[in-house]
Amino acid sequence: MSDAKPIWIRDPLAILADGAERGIVVRDGRIVELVPAGGTPATADVAVFDAGEHVVLPGLINTHHHFYQTLTRALPAAMDRELFPWLQALYPVWAKLTPERLELGVTVAMSELLLSGCTTTTDHHYVFPAGLEESVDIEVGVAKRLGMRVLLTRGSMNLSQRDGGLPPDSVVQDEDTILADSARVVAKHHQGGADAMVQIALAPCSPFSVTTSLMRATADLADKLNVRLHTHLAETEDENRFCQQMYGCRPLDYLEQCGWLNARTWLAHGIFFNPDEMKRLGKAGTTVSHCACSNQLLASGCCPVCEMEEAGVGIGIGVDGSASNDGSNLMQEVRAAFLLQRARYGVTKVSHKDALRWATKGSAACVGRPELGEIAVGKAADLALFKLDELRFSGHGDPLAALVLCGAHRADRVMVAGQWAVIDGAIPGLDVADLIRRHSSAARAMQAG
Repeated sequence: MSDAKPIWIRDPLAILADGAERGIVVRDGRIVELVPAGGTPATADVAVFDAGEHVVLPGLINTHHHFYQTLTRALPAAMDRELFPWLQALYPVWAKLTPERLELGVTVAMSELLLSGCTTTTDHHYVFPAGLEESVDIEVGVAKRLGMRVLLTRGSMNLSQRDGGLPPDSVVQDEDTILADSARVVAKHHQGGADAMVQIALAPCSPFSVTTSLMRATADLADKLNVRLHTHLAETEDENRFCQQMYGCRPLDYLEQCGWLNARTWLAHGIFFNPDEMKRLGKAGTTVSHCACSNQLLASGCCPVCEMEEAGVGIGIGVDGSASNDGSNLMQEVRAAFLLQRARYGVTKVSHKDALRWATKGSAACVGRPELGEIAVGKAADLALFKLDELRFSGHGDPLAALVLCGAHRADRVMVAGQWAVIDGAIPGLDVADLIRRHSSAARAMQAG
């Protein structure tokens, strides 16, 4: 137990919680009290944080990303291409990753996320050129320095171009190496329990970059180690055609054949599921990460969020990689998801609160962390506090709606496990100018010739 005083986050401008008009009390990394209108804390001897200028949200949760891709944003060779040729343009550049470059890319991605109000993030790292065998270890180190909660996936590719897949030989590994390292990183880094700061999941990249053998073996290993599973699925019609030609079935049928259709699994994208497949996903407890910006930039299509929720499928939000977004701002992703789905379904079906719910409680379901994503007694003290003092908010009415409709993009304060990770819109101890200089230099070196 900590010796620090409980903190009363007092009198927020608005808060995404019922019965907490006068704020909340945080102690030992947990929310221990909601203070109703006209009330004061029952908790004794509290320190006070005056939140009168802040809109308070549960910490946003990012359910799909590729951190290393911050090094290849707006890359000319990959611009104006659909998914498969886009990947083929980028794989040779990603093959130039080194431990130093990866650490810079990860630091930029996590910092962007934190500053946007994200308290928990996943990452899907599946590129392992020679010398980059300890990628997940590097990511864990950055997360600990920044104080961010993470679910990092040990991704993989073993189906290269010579075997009928998309990636070149230089970025794939063999199945035995992948499985051995998957077991290693889980044993070394995965934490159990509701207070876990670092967790590991297993994540073969996609049906077009891994073998059936690896998909099945990974599902077995995840079951044995009791960790989650993640992959891309149903992102494009090209993927449907690939699965039909390669495996004689649609992607979800293939996933089920490999032992993946269960509550351990969350999927990125989920654009091209038919109604029967949505029902199967809902029945299985498999969840989907909606990546609105990436889907629009690559013109992949639009995730049928409302139909999936009606079928019982949990929906979270992901920024996806910075080579297809091209950013790591989760609050902006909330707005993008809101606008995309509002355009699809109309004003009566999708509200700003739906988009916030997808990025909080919905995303918490994707990562298997029910103690996250909600402001309630007993939940983790992961919070994002936004001010409405920028020009973009001038004249607003409803403060919660203003965050989404007016385009909030930077949190003023972010708390992770009861500790301030962002103060006055900055990450304590992070020299942003120096990070930009070093990261930009690494990106230029990778993109050169």
